[in-house]
Amino acid sequence: MQRAKMDLWVGLFVVAGIGALLILALQVGNLGTYSEDKSYTLVGNFENIGGLKIRSPVKSAGVVVGRVMDIQFSTKTFDAVVTMNIDDRYQFPKDTFASILTSGLLGAQYVGLAAGGDEGMLKSGDKIMKTNSALVLEEMIGQFLFDKASEDDEGDSDKF
Repeated sequence: MQRAKMDLWVGLFVVAGIGALLILALQVGNLGTYSEDKSYTLVGNFENIGGLKIRSPVKSAGVVVGRVMDIQFSTKTFDAVVTMNIDDRYQFPKDTFASILTSGLLGAQYVGLAAGGDEGMLKSGDKIMKTNSALVLEEMIGQFLFDKASEDDEGDSDKF
């Protein structure tokens, strides 16, 4: 009897662990509560999207308002064209600013929308004109090292 009781508790613990892993996988995979039932499409061009992926969240004020649906490379403008589905409940002004931001310790990237003050609202298929590309850590480190090396070279030439 004692053995059967112990097996039952171990089985419940394993089931709870599998459930916790499933919830974690859904959170990491950005498969939360957003649905595409009633949504409209917006497009934005970015010089660099960093690690942005399809199904990444689109957030405004920390609230998920949509998802990235497609990422393409434009051979005309030589930048990334990001297509986003936005829930119909959320309307944004025409001067909305879109940025690619990083969240959390894992560095998952998402599109952040900052609403402007225009009275006209974006409609399905509209293009977001004001965008800010992702900050790439490698580029920032390279720029810092380049600037440091330039300062050292200038300092050496003053000595002679």
